[in-house]
Amino acid sequence: MSAVPPSSSELAAFLQLLKTALSTQQLIKLVLSKYQGDEPIKQLQIRPVELKQLWQLSFTYKYQTNDITRNFSPEEALTEITQLLGKQYAAANLFTTEVEAQVSISKKGKILLQQKALPQPINQVVASHNREKQRYLSLERPFLTELGVTDAEHQLIPAMARKWKQINKFLEVFSGALKDSGLNQHQQLHVADFGSGKAYLTFAMHDYLTNTLALEAKVTGVELRQNLVELCNNTALKLGLNGIDFEQGDVKHFKARGINVMIALHACDIATDYAIHMGIATGAEIIMCSPCCHKQIRPQMRMPSVLAPMLAHGIHLGQEAEMVTDSLRALLLEAFGYSTKVFEFVSLEHTSKNKMILAIKNKQKYSKTAILKQVNAIKNFYGIKQHYLEKLLNIENESD
Repeated sequence: MSAVPPSSSELAAFLQLLKTALSTQQLIKLVLSKYQGDEPIKQLQIRPVELKQLWQLSFTYKYQTNDITRNFSPEEALTEITQLLGKQYAAANLFTTEVEAQVSISKKGKILLQQKALPQPINQVVASHNREKQRYLSLERPFLTELGVTDAEHQLIPAMARKWKQINKFLEVFSGALKDSGLNQHQQLHVADFGSGKAYLTFAMHDYLTNTLALEAKVTGVELRQNLVELCNNTALKLGLNGIDFEQGDVKHFKARGINVMIALHACDIATDYAIHMGIATGAEIIMCSPCCHKQIRPQMRMPSVLAPMLAHGIHLGQEAEMVTDSLRALLLEAFGYSTKVFEFVSLEHTSKNKMILAIKNKQKYSKTAILKQVNAIKNFYGIKQHYLEKLLNIENESD
């Protein structure tokens, strides 16, 4: 295709519409198509995103088998698009809060521009800025197709709707924790995900950190099953992803190496305590655990006389043991300098009810002595000799 002369009035008019949309932050989406180059690119999608409180343009180059994303300032974006349109791409569709426009270029260089004003302007906050700010993950991400969440057309597979909800909820919690800890301002960070399994969340975190936040992140998935380790490493290799890898092992034996974020979801019984201990020992700024199978505390619990009629029922005793176990974990985390939250997380595929312990390193230290007195008071009330996390942290088993 011959290059379009810069003096083309139709092309100039289209670029002026784009320039106005960028300068006023009214751009919703721009799609460049009819690629004429040598690479297997289907189209280029451009959307606004907010990175480090700056309005930026995310360029997603959609190849046959994967996507590549780059971020530009509005000025850089306009320069890049001006160079591409008419030389490598023969068509463009522009969507702003006030106008829609389409420009197409024939092989002979003839240009057709069509545009129409919207009958009612789209609310700018919803259409562009805020909508992108709240979107943590797009269905168009290639790893979702590789893992069977979406089909070849990037449509959600109905059977994976629950998993898709879980991924997005997790990223919402993860994003908030990054902001609260200040890690979203770091240029480099290391995330370790223990019991990563098929790595839906591991890949999602890597995508969010590298594409949305544009950080240089190292994400390590640790999984006991070697076949899943190989599957996930092969997936990362196939997608050409850097900064993500998978290792065989478990939380009890893995050697921590400078971890900023420690994650262990659905860790059974004392595996959660090993994970929390590892996070504390390595100095992780964020610890995220989703515990289950609370077996260690329950056999130790003595029924306080006032609660005996309630705890005589097995289901109530189990719920009480779960609450006590995780409450003590939260207190012990606070004793070692973390602010903690315990809340119900969305359902995982193996349970209808799920809890998350979120701990963020606190710059203002709590009184360790006062907190350990609270721990001992709870233990004495229930007749508990020792919480396993106390053992890992080498805390003396003392009573008031």
